[in-house]
Amino acid sequence: MSGAVIPVVVPGSMRAIAQPDLTVDALLLRPWRPDDGDVAAVLAAFADPEIQRWGMRDASTPAQARAWIHRWAAGWDAETDACWAVVTDGVVVGRAALRRLDLAAGVGELAYWVLPEARGRGIASAAAGEVARWAVERVGLRRVELWHSVHNEASCGVARRLGLRSEGTLRDGMLLLDGWHDMHLHAR
Repeated sequence: MSGAVIPVVVPGSMRAIAQPDLTVDALLLRPWRPDDGDVAAVLAAFADPEIQRWGMRDASTPAQARAWIHRWAAGWDAETDACWAVVTDGVVVGRAALRRLDLAAGVGELAYWVLPEARGRGIASAAAGEVARWAVERVGLRRVELWHSVHNEASCGVARRLGLRSEGTLRDGMLLLDGWHDMHLHAR
């Protein structure tokens, strides 16, 4: 008798298909491209003080932005991440992703950002919700998590709008630019 646990999602099943486009409302979620438009969106995001405040990443040159885009594509092939550009009216306005994918355990973490000019229109909730739906219904994940700083009220609102249950607080759960933050954990 084997002691091995059967994986929730068979390894290799994600990379065996091309990363799909997803649509929700007037939004298109598509794989990132290393073209000038997507590079400009990444640079704008990493220059935004709010995105910097809650993130841990940096990209201040086109080469660094392209490197991030290539990393996001490589995450699909490695089955560790699934990252989409969020597009409305032909313009990239944000990012929606599953990070820390563990297909064997059937778990992934939602991540997202929205550029300042597109905030306040429900884009983060719609895009993250579509990624979560896809992860559960198409990939077969059994659990989707969302972690955010206890000080990030906007992300707490996204979690509530998505119906993700609060599961508690991780003390000193993440190091951000201004130091260690306690993190709220929400999940479905």
